[in-house]
Amino acid sequence: MTARTSADDLLLKVDHLNVRTPHRTLVSDFSLHMRRGERIGLIGESGSGKSMTTTALLGLLPAGVTADGSVEIDGYQGNLLEAPEKDLMKLRGNDMAMVFQEPLTALNPLMRAGDQIAEIMLLHKLASSKAEANRRAIEMLDAVKLPSPAETAKAYPHELSGGQRQRVMLAMALANDPGLLLCDEPTTALDVTVQRQVLDLILELVRERGTGLLFITHDLAVVANMCTRVLVMNNGVIVEEGTTEEVFTRPQHPYTRGLLAASDLDATDRDGRLFTVATAQDYVPPTAGEAQAASAAQLATAQGLAPAATTEPAASSAAAPVMRVTDLVRTYSRGKTSMFKPAPKVHALKGISFEVPEGGRLGVVGESGSGKSTLLRILAGLDQPTSGSAVVAGNEVAGAKEAQLRELRQNLQIVFQDPMGSLDPRMTVEQIISEPLLVRGRNETAADRKRMVAEMLVAVGLDPSAATRYPHQFSGGQRQRISIARALICRPRVVVADEPVSALDVSVRAQVLNLLADLVDEYGLTLVFVSHDLNVVRHLCDQVVVMQSGEIVEAGDTETVYRTPQHPYTKRLIDSSLTLRQELATAF
Repeated sequence: MTARTSADDLLLKVDHLNVRTPHRTLVSDFSLHMRRGERIGLIGESGSGKSMTTTALLGLLPAGVTADGSVEIDGYQGNLLEAPEKDLMKLRGNDMAMVFQEPLTALNPLMRAGDQIAEIMLLHKLASSKAEANRRAIEMLDAVKLPSPAETAKAYPHELSGGQRQRVMLAMALANDPGLLLCDEPTTALDVTVQRQVLDLILELVRERGTGLLFITHDLAVVANMCTRVLVMNNGVIVEEGTTEEVFTRPQHPYTRGLLAASDLDATDRDGRLFTVATAQDYVPPTAGEAQAASAAQLATAQGLAPAATTEPAASSAAAPVMRVTDLVRTYSRGKTSMFKPAPKVHALKGISFEVPEGGRLGVVGESGSGKSTLLRILAGLDQPTSGSAVVAGNEVAGAKEAQLRELRQNLQIVFQDPMGSLDPRMTVEQIISEPLLVRGRNETAADRKRMVAEMLVAVGLDPSAATRYPHQFSGGQRQRISIARALICRPRVVVADEPVSALDVSVRAQVLNLLADLVDEYGLTLVFVSHDLNVVRHLCDQVVVMQSGEIVEAGDTETVYRTPQHPYTKRLIDSSLTLRQELATAF
């Protein structure tokens, strides 16, 4: 268990915490002693018990869930698990505060940002008047480095970007200078550059204020960046704990080794596949020295002489392009805001061009608003370009009628980001996977479709008996496998994967990436992989285009672009990306 610390240095003391429903135990015998100003990472995959532990500490467990054990915080006499609600309400915000994963659902949509921060100060009587609370709210917005804090204070949550909303949440959490800050996956929904800014900001603020930080995440690179100590949870139990360096470079528990192996996209097994929890016995974690050497070598490469930037990915001369995009433009008109002015225009794509050879693997990288989604919709025939050409598997999208697009959609299939959102909950797995075979012009019988579904389930690593079940009966990774099976059953030439692993745990991510790579090779597919994660694209794709504000700012061989980025935006994306080895290199 956690090493005991002197009583006068202790901020949080949790002993033998159990969280239960009437039917099962969710968290078992959890203990944690945290010093003032200490930064502790609580890591584990979905369902490991991380969020249940933190909600128990705050006294916010859902109905029907109970907790026992002991939770003590400096400044309060007694066990928080037995404290009356009026005491807990005083403690929340004053002594401990929470930053949630999705700020849009945690913020009040009907209140301005500044009013929400001021309300906390007034509730806890830390401001003598509304005017003082409003003034201090603007100071807090300035402290979290929001531009024009006075203007931001007047904005409603929907008027702010994701990163700005998360900064408002952080300002609310720190408004009363709590001793303990709990962060539950606070950057999962953010773009990579915004994620880095928010993490740096959290780190700077807790260091300045001497705030204790309990950081909950499944991202080990983030923990290496943020935390000095780490606890690993699996199935509601702490399986390993220690300093971040000890746990990440000398893991003792097989599950910890599996998480590290699956998180390390720079490591592959003898077959060139990513490690998973199941195959992690052969994984050798990097020592701090090895990580530093690798980081230094990468920096030296990045600073060396590089070839001139290219604006189009080099198509292989050996293979004819299966996809050719030429001067593609898409302009939207927003609703009119004035009777006397024309409707404002949104330039989603500004004349982009690229080719993908048969069997190629192209990564499309960019942040929110870069034009990735608009490009995908046009390639799939779900939207029409304003001008330019997009030819996919011999089918011209621009100006195509619905009957012509039917052939395109047989040749191009999409795997979406959120499998639960893209699978009909009322259909069985067999109905979902076989649906693409029901278009006009195909002549498979019901028996043919049943056999093809069984073959595809085996191909994506699921048992054929899964055909009779429904999406809610599967895990997130299994649902993504079902999505892949649906995409491949009509044997398309091109598969477009739209952020297919961003919502998955790290071990499941590794399995799905290995599966995609295997199926692309086995079926001779052309892959277009869309992501904001350059590390995933680097592992999976041989060519990459980097998009910003509707334009391709850099393109070429993936490894060359990654090692010697030419455009400042590409360099910023790479610098902002958190990789396990780079964080280990700089952490110790």
